[in-house]
Amino acid sequence: MAVKIGIIGGSGLDNPELFQNPQDAQVSNSWGRPSSPLKLGKIAGVDVALLGRHGREHTIPPTQVNYRANIQALKDIGCTHILATTAVGSLREEIGRGHLVIPDQFIDFTKQRKMTFHESFKPFEPIHAPMADPFDALLRNILINVCSEQQIIFHNTGTVITIEGPRFSTRAESKMFRLMGADIINMSVATEAALANEIGIPYAAIAMSTDYDCWREDEEPVSWDAILEVFKDNADKVTRLLLSAIPIIAKNSSAKNLIQSIRK
Repeated sequence: MAVKIGIIGGSGLDNPELFQNPQDAQVSNSWGRPSSPLKLGKIAGVDVALLGRHGREHTIPPTQVNYRANIQALKDIGCTHILATTAVGSLREEIGRGHLVIPDQFIDFTKQRKMTFHESFKPFEPIHAPMADPFDALLRNILINVCSEQQIIFHNTGTVITIEGPRFSTRAESKMFRLMGADIINMSVATEAALANEIGIPYAAIAMSTDYDCWREDEEPVSWDAILEVFKDNADKVTRLLLSAIPIIAKNSSAKNLIQSIRK
């Protein structure tokens, strides 16, 4: 099976110069239209499909994102893996602004979203997706190795808690999330990871810490302007990481597919 990488988020990656043979594909599925047209092309010779989570002009609030349509669109276009990029707030002193985190666990604190593709079961055939380790181990290891090689400041594990948004946390909530064991906070990853697992696509996330949410009382609470400033200053790290990781993922996945076909 040919490898095709789906990229969700895409800030900094929508530069046409990064793509070989770029083209837009306007698609829809039984769940509706995805957040943006898919940008199709090749990066380092590997087929990719880029999807803007919040739309290309960032017009869709987190809770209103049609996550099912997004994941289904990547599945339908032939994506074999998904890499998501996301800005996050840090809930730990050691995770500083601009640091990258490769999360290994999530806590879902959303309340209003469609979190499954299975709205009903066939008689006596319930479907309950395993979710003990929601982020794909192979993808995570490749991202971790590339971060190390490029000497990027990063954290190789982390629990991300996903909240509804678009509002930020209260101080009480932020402190509670720390007590719950969360390391970073955002408004999207748990939903995507759960759906990708359910539909059978390996998923991993690259999280960039942009702020300290509001649990620290010795500085101003998080603001959107502050997030943008940090993200813009550090977006090139995420781009470099993806550009280096994508051909490695393709090579390793192709080798794995070959071994599996030989064993059959």
